[in-house]
Amino acid sequence: MREETEAGGIICGLGQRIETIGLNTFQLRTLSALRSCRTAELGGHIDACTECGAIRISYNSCRNRHCPKCQGRKREEWIQARRSELLPVPYFHLVFTLPEELNEACLRYPKEVYGILFKTAWETLRLFGKEKHVTAGMIAVLHTWGQNLSLHPHLHCIVPGGGIDKNGKWNNIRADGKFLFPVKALSKVFRAKYVARLRETDILPYESTKSLFTKAWVVYAKQPFAHPAHVVEYLGRYTHKVAIPNGRIIAYEKNKVKFTCKDYRHGGSKKEMELDDTEFIRRFALHILPSRFVRIRHYGILSSTSKKIIIPSVRQQLPEKETGYIDMRTIKPFNPNVCPCCKKTSMVTVDIIPRGPPHHLTTGKQPAITGI
Repeated sequence: MREETEAGGIICGLGQRIETIGLNTFQLRTLSALRSCRTAELGGHIDACTECGAIRISYNSCRNRHCPKCQGRKREEWIQARRSELLPVPYFHLVFTLPEELNEACLRYPKEVYGILFKTAWETLRLFGKEKHVTAGMIAVLHTWGQNLSLHPHLHCIVPGGGIDKNGKWNNIRADGKFLFPVKALSKVFRAKYVARLRETDILPYESTKSLFTKAWVVYAKQPFAHPAHVVEYLGRYTHKVAIPNGRIIAYEKNKVKFTCKDYRHGGSKKEMELDDTEFIRRFALHILPSRFVRIRHYGILSSTSKKIIIPSVRQQLPEKETGYIDMRTIKPFNPNVCPCCKKTSMVTVDIIPRGPPHHLTTGKQPAITGI
């Protein structure tokens, strides 16, 4: 049975009312996938233990990147892949945020507006690196939401604290290791580059873009991580996040959804918020990205074409130092052959559940268990 206090349960509870929210076809298809995730609607299989006779029914997942249930394994795979690419250098976390004046453009032209965000963030960092006579690198992850599910497009960037000079030698950008570049200078250059690229399109009239210079754009920077390994763990929190995880949804009753959120205007204090289910799903749908839009991108020395050559070279130049860091992360891959009851490797598949309500569950007849 579908849990109501999760995104899929709320979508299911909306029923035909979802047609009144004003969503496009792609958003409706995405929400339909989330509603069906790990239910009989997507089919599945039945496993049985040859030792103790325990039976386990497993339904298929939707594997949609917006689904709160389907990101755990993808996140762990991404983390493991990035660990092999770490450099023994300081890493910095920067956030580039678009002003709310561009929210309407984000809704109308998400692929173009978010694409320009990626391009100009990298162009800005590349320019500042060039002033230090190095080629820098960046891993960028797009988020479009705030804690209350409002539209808040911003780019989380992890940047090594240095780069490669024209001779292929590694140079640190900051000797003191505190901050990578001046935030105010980054903000001004980022704003100018973004507006310039925006004016190359037909998204906004030229006159409308002038108002974008009347306020400062937010670029946030943190001090470097204590150890390079912390970078992957930290970025892993962002790479496969969705607009709201199921764990933040407290209740769904009488067409009202109650969920927790942080109020960053008051020191990040935890609060509860309540929305109509239609408004909740409308806000959730704001963050469904266009089909095939890449939300995790690598640039410069960390790009797929460069890192295979540059990372080994930098590691030879900068042997890793002993820091006392102990990796406490132990990820055990899920083994579907292990019985959840007797813990023996004795689970075998005895039946396939087709899409839709399985016949033996609707008739009450149990499947014949073979091979035991």
